[in-house]
Formats: sequence, C-alpha cells, structure tokens
Amino acid sequence: MILIGVGANLPSAAGSPRQTCEAALAHLGRLGVVIAARSPWYETAPVPVSDQPWFVNGVARVETRLSPAGLLAALHLTEAAFGRLRTVTNGARTLDLDLLAYRDETRTSGAPLLPHPRLHERAFVLFPLRDLAPAWRHPVLGETAENLAARLPEQGIRRAPV
Repeated sequence: MILIGVGANLPSAAGSPRQTCEAALAHLGRLGVVIAARSPWYETAPVPVSDQPWFVNGVARVETRLSPAGLLAALHLTEAAFGRLRTVTNGARTLDLDLLAYRDETRTSGAPLLPHPRLHERAFVLFPLRDLAPAWRHPVLGETAENLAARLPEQGIRRAPV
C-alpha cells in the first residue's frame, strides 16, 4: 500500500484549504499518481501548537509506477504548483503532501525516509489513516493504524463537515 498525507491551512489559487487539497489530488493524477481511495477530511490544530489557522488533513491510498523518490518529487512539484513556499519549518502552508508509506519499504537514510518518521505520533495522519485502512500495519512497529491511533493523546482533531 502506498500512502500519502494531504494537508493545508492557507488558501491557494484553487480556493480554500479543503478545495486546495482536493485539487492537489486531481493534479497528482496528471503526474502518474492514481488516487485509489481517500479518507474523510479532518480539521486539525497545528503541530507544534501555534496561532496559525487549523489545517484540513486527510490520507490517500495511491497507485503509481513511480519509485519512492519519483513519487516524492511529484508531491513536491504539486506543492509548488499550489503555491507552497518552504520558508519556515512547521509554518502555515497552502499545501503539504507527505509520502507516508511505500508498500512495506523501510529507509532510515536518504530521501525519502520510509515510513514517514513521525507518522505514528500524529493524529492528523493516524485518524484519517485509521478511517481509510484500519488494518494497515506500520512496517517497522508492526502495529495497525487502529492501534496506533487509539494510543494517541488528544491533539486537537475533529472530522470535517461533509
């Protein structure tokens, strides 16, 4: 299973953060990345806590012939197409796309690191992932998305209205 995280907390030329996330998934299709399934959207507090706007977050299961590095490049191209500027770490952004997992591959050096090194700590990833694929197992920890999400402390997250 190949999984990507999708998030935004600033509007872009595509519209609201949610509209940007949806448009970004469509854009990936033009780069050889098929969106096979998507979680519900969540509204989430910024991590670390700050005064910036809340995020819209979700997780998508994708299919692609791209390598992990090629997929990461496609994610970065898509972020740039929607106005993402990498100026401040953990700052507000028009779009954030993360490669969370690429099948059962593990990489502890080079890019991309797999699975995403903080995936198991973040409600804004695990709650949507639990909805999308509750039985998915973290390739290093061996835990399911369901179990990992159940152990998280409250992190300011709620399902977005439909």
